[in-house]
Amino acid sequence: MKAVLLFSGQGAQKVGMGKDLYDQYATARALIEQADEALGFSLSDIMFEGPDAELTRTCYCQPALYVHGLACLAVLKEMVDIEPVAAAGLSLGEFTAHASVGTFSFADGLRIVQKRGAYMEEACNATKGTMAAMIGGSDEAAAQLAKDCGIDVANYNCPGQTVLSGEEAGIDQAIAGAKAAGIKIAKKLNVAGAYHSRLMKSAQEKLVPELAELNINLSETPVYCNYEARPVTDADDIRRVLGAQVCGSVRWTESMQDLTDKGERLFIELGPGKTLAGMMGRICKDATVISIEDVPSLLAAVEQLKAMNA
Repeated sequence: MKAVLLFSGQGAQKVGMGKDLYDQYATARALIEQADEALGFSLSDIMFEGPDAELTRTCYCQPALYVHGLACLAVLKEMVDIEPVAAAGLSLGEFTAHASVGTFSFADGLRIVQKRGAYMEEACNATKGTMAAMIGGSDEAAAQLAKDCGIDVANYNCPGQTVLSGEEAGIDQAIAGAKAAGIKIAKKLNVAGAYHSRLMKSAQEKLVPELAELNINLSETPVYCNYEARPVTDADDIRRVLGAQVCGSVRWTESMQDLTDKGERLFIELGPGKTLAGMMGRICKDATVISIEDVPSLLAAVEQLKAMNA
C-alpha cells in the first residue's frame, strides 16, 4: 500500500500519548524504553502521566512527539504492508519524517531532537517572544503585516491560516492591524516563545554544529523540507535545511500542494490529534488522510487500509 507519511509538530502533544501502544505492542514498548535509556530520564513517565505543563516544555515535547510518531509507524508496519512514497513533518516532525525512512537512526535522531528542543527552550527563556494565528486572510497580507511589524511568518499551514512569530510588541501590533489587512481573526497563541523566527537565532547557532556531525544515510524515499517546500536528497542539503528551519518559515501548504500536484492522494498522519488532516482538508479536498495516535485509531486505520487494498 503506497502512502505519504506525515508527522506532527510541537503543539500536538497530549498527556497519555503512546500509553496504550506501550501496554499492548512490544515494538512500541521497545522503542519507548530505548528512548528512556538513551536520554537518561523517563520520557515515558512525562508522556504517559504528565503533568501537562511538563510535557509542554520544548525540551520534552519534541522528543516525545518524535518517539510517539515512530512508535505508531512501527506498529502499523507490523500490521499492514506500507510502502512510503514520501514523508513530511511539520517543524519538529521533519526530523521524525527523516528517521522514518532511515535518513538517520532512531537513536541519532532522538539525540538531535532532544538537543533541538533544549536549545529552543533556552532561546525562549532568553527572549520575550510569542506567536499569533492569522485566520481568514491571504498569505501575502500576513507576510506584509509581519514585515511592517518587524516580526516573521512562522507557518504557512494551509489556505487562510498563517502563523506570525516574534517579539511581543510586534505581535501585539500585528493583531491590532490584522483587520485592516483583510484578516478576519487574529489571536495570540499560548506558546513559550517565538518559534520559527529571528528570536530562535541562538538555538540555530547551537544546532547547526550538531547537524554537521549527524550521520546521514540517503534514502530512496523523498523527505520534504519545511524551509524550501521540496524534497531533499543530498546529505549536506538535508543538514542545511534542518538548521535553517529553526528560524525559517514552515511552508506546509506548498509542500502538500507539491505532493498532491504529483498525484498523491493517500496520506497517513502519525501523531496526536488530527491537525495535519484538518490542514489537508483546506489544501486538497479529495485527499484521504488517515490519522493514527492510539490503539483505537490504529486498528481503525488498519481496517481502512486493508479495505482500500482489497
